[in-house]
Amino acid sequence: MTRRRIALYSHDTQGLGHIRRNIELAAALVDADADTDVLLLTGAPEATALPLPANTEVLTLPTVAKDSDGGYGARVFDLSLAEVLELRSRIIAAALTSFTPDLFIVDKVARGLGGELDRTLRTLRGNGRTRVVLGLRDVLDSPDVTRREWRDANTTSVLLASYDQVWVYGDAGVYDLVAEYRLPGPVARMTHFTGYLGHGRGRTVGARPRRDTSAVGVPADPYVLCMVGGGQDGSDLARAFTHTPLPAGHRGVLVTGPYMDAATRTEVHRAAADRDDLSVHEFVTDAVDLVRGARAMVTMGGYNTVCEVLASARPALVVPRERPRMEQAIRADRLAGSGYLDTMRAHRADPERLGEWLAEAVHRGPRPHPIDLDGLSSVPALARRLLTTPLTLESPRVSA
Repeated sequence: MTRRRIALYSHDTQGLGHIRRNIELAAALVDADADTDVLLLTGAPEATALPLPANTEVLTLPTVAKDSDGGYGARVFDLSLAEVLELRSRIIAAALTSFTPDLFIVDKVARGLGGELDRTLRTLRGNGRTRVVLGLRDVLDSPDVTRREWRDANTTSVLLASYDQVWVYGDAGVYDLVAEYRLPGPVARMTHFTGYLGHGRGRTVGARPRRDTSAVGVPADPYVLCMVGGGQDGSDLARAFTHTPLPAGHRGVLVTGPYMDAATRTEVHRAAADRDDLSVHEFVTDAVDLVRGARAMVTMGGYNTVCEVLASARPALVVPRERPRMEQAIRADRLAGSGYLDTMRAHRADPERLGEWLAEAVHRGPRPHPIDLDGLSSVPALARRLLTTPLTLESPRVSA
């Protein structure tokens, strides 16, 4: 074999954030070295509708859903959680044993959802070929919750036994994950901050549309934008936006996400039908272009959307969710505290306040900032250095 093989895993139980991040990483890795094949493993079947980079395939896993309290269960099959995780585990192990990647990048959870990667990690560490990396977004949750979950999952031991490096897709100047979560020294020494995955998003070289691309196109008239992530927990913000007075001379674009419940989706569409200045879309593949073209936007605080906002330098009001994780609220507060965006708690985000913010924000110019947004350039460089460092028989893990 002369082509590199890279696999990326995301468990994807809520929204499209994890798989969207991995698609951006795949595009950057292929762009840096065209002789690269990428296999994406995901729990989000909607990934098959997203544009993919060249040399990239998607393997979707039997789906698991998360409830409002953070609990998990099979989404479709009449299986217990243990049974569906066992099925997913066997599929992952079979795929990666056959694919035999040079590099395996795991998103967020070192052992995978419910330990579904344990079998695969043991196999890959014994093949003498595959390097394994844990990729973390900038903020996981509150420090207390994160440290407890890290301890309960035995994450430190798993990292030291089965991983080569930890990549944090953020800027330590905004949120120092190592310090905030008090990571153990050996793990801290494995950790690299890549910068946010901001600049270069949407640049899928040789991108191939999958099924209906759902691209809505950037409106010709000035517009403001509202995005609520996957939609599961964005109902209140979406409803509020449909009744928000828009700035004079501007249209509104609302993206509800594919996971919004049917009742709320119907309500939102009916409200929009009574207006001639608002359009509603459930799922789009050109989110980056929509963000870049907006005069101002209201959004929840998911990682990908915030990266797009920061890269565009557009005025943004972030209305973060606070359950089941505090991740979005922490991210929004840190960035707002430095003046890089505005934030508002959900209980205050009524149509009147949203309208007042939009009326002022559309007259602002770009908001430059010093945040490192070059993660999509630094990740390929980290991968290249890791893959050219020889493995040793004594210690398969490469020192960071």
